[in-house]
Amino acid sequence: MTTTFPDVSISTDRLVLRPFEEADIPAYTEMMNDEQITAWTTAPHPYTTAHAESWVRDLAPAERTGGGGIALAVTEFLTQRLVGAVGLRNTDWRTRATEATYVTAPWARGEGYATESLLATAKWLFHDQGFERLELRTAAGNTASQQVAQKTGAISEGVLRSAWIARTRTDDGGWAGTRTDLIVWSLLPEDLEGGTDDMAEFGYASFTELN
Repeated sequence: MTTTFPDVSISTDRLVLRPFEEADIPAYTEMMNDEQITAWTTAPHPYTTAHAESWVRDLAPAERTGGGGIALAVTEFLTQRLVGAVGLRNTDWRTRATEATYVTAPWARGEGYATESLLATAKWLFHDQGFERLELRTAAGNTASQQVAQKTGAISEGVLRSAWIARTRTDDGGWAGTRTDLIVWSLLPEDLEGGTDDMAEFGYASFTELN
């Protein structure tokens, strides 16, 4: 049984989802220092160039080769500018289920890139990889992430109470951890049938690298 994802690039009309590259390090460092990303993720803060180098060179590739999931840079097709990241983690190869994560750079918000990249990833996961379930988890206060889940057609399944630690700004300008609930969402192959299943509007295509 296959227990690793292939080395893949996924494209839509506007975006290319591909493995991280050395050239991404400066923009990735800047993106990961955004306050919204600091607040809702476990990324180190401040996020240094050394952190980005470790991610691009070691951690992101190991996510795929180790079988845990895959990490992809989200870039604009025309400009090749980094606009976000999408990933799969906690993959269960027996049940063909995995969990999606996504972040959008502050300079690219409001364009629908998170929804587009997540839908393209789900399409590839279900149709090319034969998976049966994609799970999303959003912090209770992260309304932007919840809107992305809703726009993809994900179904809210319930709440994991006090299951996450978000970060909030303190009076002195620092950050403090705050416990919060997680909303669990799921996408199944049948949820993409109909309008969202037809990825022609996004020009969906995938290309698997041959090693």
